[in-house]
Amino acid sequence: MPDRIDLNADVGESLGPWPMGADEALMPFLSSANIACGFHAGDPLTIRRTVRLALDAGVAVGAHPGFPDLLEFGRRAMSITSRELEAVVLYQVAALAGIARAEGGRLVHVKAHGALYHHVSSDAAAGLAFATAVARLDSGLAIVGPPGSAVLEAATELGLRSLVEGFADRSYEPSGRLRARDLPGALHEEPEMAAAQAVSIAREGRVTAVDGSVVPVAADTICIHGDTPGAPAIASAVRRALEAVGIEVRSACA
Repeated sequence: MPDRIDLNADVGESLGPWPMGADEALMPFLSSANIACGFHAGDPLTIRRTVRLALDAGVAVGAHPGFPDLLEFGRRAMSITSRELEAVVLYQVAALAGIARAEGGRLVHVKAHGALYHHVSSDAAAGLAFATAVARLDSGLAIVGPPGSAVLEAATELGLRSLVEGFADRSYEPSGRLRARDLPGALHEEPEMAAAQAVSIAREGRVTAVDGSVVPVAADTICIHGDTPGAPAIASAVRRALEAVGIEVRSACA
C-alpha cells in the first residue's frame, strides 16, 4: 500500500461574471490544481486569481488545456489536426506557465480537459501531439492521464514524467473507462461514496465498476472535479478518509 498520493482538482473555470465551482473553499484540501487556460473556461483574471489561490495554499500548479469550446465547456469532440492540436496546447500551457512565473511560482504538470482528455487518451497521434507541445515548452513538466492512455505512452517516449490518474467523483465502466456524463450514475456526488472510491484506488489500486465488477486503477493522483456539486465537501471527505488509513496527501511533483 502506498503511503502517499496526490489529490488534484480541475479549477479556475469561472468566466467573467459567470462563476463556476468554489475554488477558494476547495483549495485547502488539494495537493495539486489543474487550472483552466481560457479555451474551454477561465479568463486572464480568473487564471491569475486561481494561480494565486494555489500558491498561497501550497498547492502545486498545473495547466488544464482544452478544446477551443467555451459554448460546451470543452466537453464535445472536435475535429482537429495534430498540428493544430499541438499549437492549441502549446498556446494554453505557455500562458499558464507565464502567469505562474509572474506570481512567483512555477508550472509542474499538464492535464487535458474534457473531450480533449479522452481524445489524447485514445488516439495515438493526438496523444503524441499533446505530449510534444508540453515537451517543447518544458521537458520538466509531468503529464497526467488515465491508465494505459496514448498520451502517457507518448510522454514516456519523449522523456516526460507521466502520472496515472484515478477519479473519486466519477463512476467507471467495466472496460475501465469513465461512465459518460449523460448516463445515470456517472457522478459520485455523495462525499462518502467518493471517499470510499478514493481509498480503494489509493490502497488497493482498483475501483468497483457500475456493474459490480472490479477494475484495476493504480493511480499516482486522484481527481475531484471542481464543478461537481458540493466539490469542497467531497474533497474534505476524501482527504480525511485517505489520511485516516495512513495515506499522506501530497503533490506527486513535490
